[in-house]
Amino acid sequence: MFDHVTIRATDRAASERFYNTVLQTLGIDESYRTRTFTEWQDYGLTASDREHPPTLRLHVGFVAPDRQRVHDFWQAGMNAGYRDDGPPGPRPEYGEDYYGGFLLDPDGNSAEACHHDTLRRDGIVDHLWIRVADLDQSRAFYETVAPHAGLRKDHDSLERVQFHGARGSFSLLPGPVTEHLHMAFGTDDDAHVERFHRSAIDAGYRSNGEPAERARYHPGYFAAYVLDPDGNNIEVVNHHRQ
Repeated sequence: MFDHVTIRATDRAASERFYNTVLQTLGIDESYRTRTFTEWQDYGLTASDREHPPTLRLHVGFVAPDRQRVHDFWQAGMNAGYRDDGPPGPRPEYGEDYYGGFLLDPDGNSAEACHHDTLRRDGIVDHLWIRVADLDQSRAFYETVAPHAGLRKDHDSLERVQFHGARGSFSLLPGPVTEHLHMAFGTDDDAHVERFHRSAIDAGYRSNGEPAERARYHPGYFAAYVLDPDGNNIEVVNHHRQ
């Protein structure tokens, strides 16, 4: 589902320290680093600046192989002086076997290690929770692009709308808005990239980059970008990898 999720950090070095500290307990090490980006598989960060403010009020759930790793994640964060956002334990409101532990990163985003029976097995981001200004408007946007991004809606209520991919999910919830998030979904067909962009533009949403190859990322990187109603940057990409 998630090709990659990227956040912007007020202090890149401080956020790197946080994520390295806690993700290593889940068996996740830095997988890629450049002058501007740091990545842990499908989760990455870059520095904010005046034109690109930091990501705020995001919740990200990372895959924990077992319940003990949930404890290890939370304890490593607490030992390093990071802020608690909920101690390890069962969360039956999310599922009968759901087990999670929560911390806050240096910008106040909620980072969780979670274990449950429907964990994705091909990446580290299990789920995102995104707060939105208007749930109806955000629902309409994601319903528009979902068929071209490999998404299906599987929960819809007054309090929350959830979309699933092959593995993993993201939820939309009303509340103080999640800002300056980049979320990308993968495909193996350029036509999906083009239809994603066209469907959004035809529905009146804002383009943030027309379908094209972005060779600066790597040769064959074919992607398009649109902005959701809260200004988050949403992408569909075909890497053309063999």
